[in-house]
Amino acid sequence: MLPALVLFGLMVLTPIVLAAYNSMFKWNGYGAPTNFIGFENFTRLFQNPVFIDDLKHGGILIVLSLVIQLPLSLGLAMLLNQKLRGRAVYRVLFFAPYVLSEVITAVLFNLVFAPEIGLADYLFNLVGVEVETSWLGDSNIVLYLLFFVITWKYFGFYMILFLAARQGIPHELHEAAATEGASSWEIFRKITLPLLGPTIRISVFLSVIGTLQLFDLVWVLTGGGPNHSSETMAVTMFEIGFRRYQVGYASAISIVMFVFSLIFALLYQRFVLRRDTEGAITVMRDYR
Repeated sequence: MLPALVLFGLMVLTPIVLAAYNSMFKWNGYGAPTNFIGFENFTRLFQNPVFIDDLKHGGILIVLSLVIQLPLSLGLAMLLNQKLRGRAVYRVLFFAPYVLSEVITAVLFNLVFAPEIGLADYLFNLVGVEVETSWLGDSNIVLYLLFFVITWKYFGFYMILFLAARQGIPHELHEAAATEGASSWEIFRKITLPLLGPTIRISVFLSVIGTLQLFDLVWVLTGGGPNHSSETMAVTMFEIGFRRYQVGYASAISIVMFVFSLIFALLYQRFVLRRDTEGAITVMRDYR
């Protein structure tokens, strides 16, 4: 285990410790940090309305993901588990957006939502609706457009997870329930859904953690604008650290992101994933 522990210490623990150390200084990133200010960066951070809005944006995206994205993926997985003509093609098409990088996806939708010449405007003009706003320039809708792009990018990934889990459920359970007179909805609610529980729980975990750390898709698509209306914590951290050269302040943001993610991961594993992980630990016993 020593090589793995050394790599983990160098690539994970060391950057965390350095970020925590730098967050205690007013530092521009050049030379060694010397202007110690304690927790002033953190105090300033939680008094910053932009960062507070970042938290709200993250909360909105998480709720939308749990309420819309994951149920959509589950529904499509159940549909594609049926005997449909060309279902293999549909599976590939739905999974294809996940293969694209976040940068390519952002560039693609920048073209889709481009004013006047974009595909979105073209489709609305076809049905006689004149678009009077700039899609990504409207602070009232840009966050929901961002969620639309995120859903388009990731729903195929969750769909494949649910589909694989559904195909792992023995057919005999559904056949026995149907023989007893259970309806399709009752079979889904009382057999399929509970047995999909572990996959649903890990999908929720991945969705929340991914949203908390969302950066590249937002940065290329909107840059956090207009007027910070689509900004996330990671975008704010990058803007402050690499454009304003306030590395100590940006380090404080990174530590807050880490703490939020860590607390959620520990609580989620303790209270939600506990039943799924109880049998995953092998205990070595000496039978001599």
